[in-house]
Amino acid sequence: MLRITILCDNVVGFPFGIGEHGFAAYVQKDAEAILFDAGSGKGIVANALTFGCDLKAARKICLSHGHFDHTEGLPQVIPLMGNPEVHAHPGIFQERFGERRLGDTVVRRFIGIPHRREYLEQLGARFRLESGFHEIAPGVFLTGEVPRETPFEKGDPNLLIPFSGSFTQDPVLDDQSMVLPTSKGLVVLMGCAHAGMINTLQYARRSTGEKRVRAVLGGTHLGFLSPQQLEDSMMELESMEPELVAVSHCTGLPAAARLMQKFGERFRFAHVGSSFLFD
Repeated sequence: MLRITILCDNVVGFPFGIGEHGFAAYVQKDAEAILFDAGSGKGIVANALTFGCDLKAARKICLSHGHFDHTEGLPQVIPLMGNPEVHAHPGIFQERFGERRLGDTVVRRFIGIPHRREYLEQLGARFRLESGFHEIAPGVFLTGEVPRETPFEKGDPNLLIPFSGSFTQDPVLDDQSMVLPTSKGLVVLMGCAHAGMINTLQYARRSTGEKRVRAVLGGTHLGFLSPQQLEDSMMELESMEPELVAVSHCTGLPAAARLMQKFGERFRFAHVGSSFLFD
């Protein structure tokens, strides 16, 4: 049995949930409970209670990448979970900035993890840092660092890291997704897919040897990229014939609307409170 429940998203899908700019999901795989990301710290604990997800039963946290909107909630959940393993890429604590233009003004702000590793460890976190594709529980895999292969997935130029006294585009090399093989193909859970949604899916297929993609869930970052990349990504995704495309967070509503138009009844919004069950 595999169930994925969305605990943090920009939009609430069911009554009594709390929305925020961020993402988190509660993954139940047979007897294992795992938290994937921790949102921005506004609603994760309340939403877990509201939607019946026992954080105390989870013993592992997986971090998709080192942005605040996926990690700021860590101090709220780590004490509840005791001494959880926190699985992440070695580059998770890279200093990061986001840039946007407001009229004639360029605004740059810190968007990395807002907590020091030492503080999180004092709360009980036990970091397990790996960069390769690996299994963290029976039938639960993390991609680790995803090779960048498609010619059209170029990343977000508004994401920056310090470099030689200035800034350069952040490739977000720590971006990773969760891969869950089922009898009908792979279920792939993404935080933001900064490595590229198609790059991630292709790497998951190659790493597992399973060519069928059953479901794609979570953030895709398609909402921040060019219309052409969205069209190219949808075309490649359609060729994989997923039975479910359920998007969240950084996908954005315009891109989600295009995905809904493309995939029809196979499309779902993965908002706070949404739950997806796979046999």
